[in-house]
Amino acid sequence: MDDSEIPELLRAARTIAVVGMKDDTELHEAAHAVPRRLQQLGYDVRPVNPTITSALGRDSVPDLAALDVVPDIVNVFRRVDALPGVADDVLAMAPDRRPRAVWFQTGLADADAARRLREAGIMVVEDRCIGVFAGRVGGPA
Repeated sequence: MDDSEIPELLRAARTIAVVGMKDDTELHEAAHAVPRRLQQLGYDVRPVNPTITSALGRDSVPDLAALDVVPDIVNVFRRVDALPGVADDVLAMAPDRRPRAVWFQTGLADADAARRLREAGIMVVEDRCIGVFAGRVGGPA
């Protein structure tokens, strides 16, 4: 995805599922601080992590299939070797439950995972911080 398309994606988004989100005991970790910033900007942030019970006042779900909403964006805070599995999880979702975009945080990129997601019609942002871009647009429209 070209950086020029990112502002419109973020303005149109409402719900962001955060895979690998940290809980409220890890306030200074990027995987908590960035989602907290997204929530402050007005996004509905949904934690996805089987190792935590909640974050930012929301119950965590163990995986994307357990979400009770359709996320506009799936934001990923996982190691690079986990990205193919995240792509598998997104592609396993029913087509009408898939996100519009998958966002791999700064330092994260996987050409094959991105290709498979794009082939399914899902936008992909790689190696970018969603918090920086969301801050620039000021949150959802």
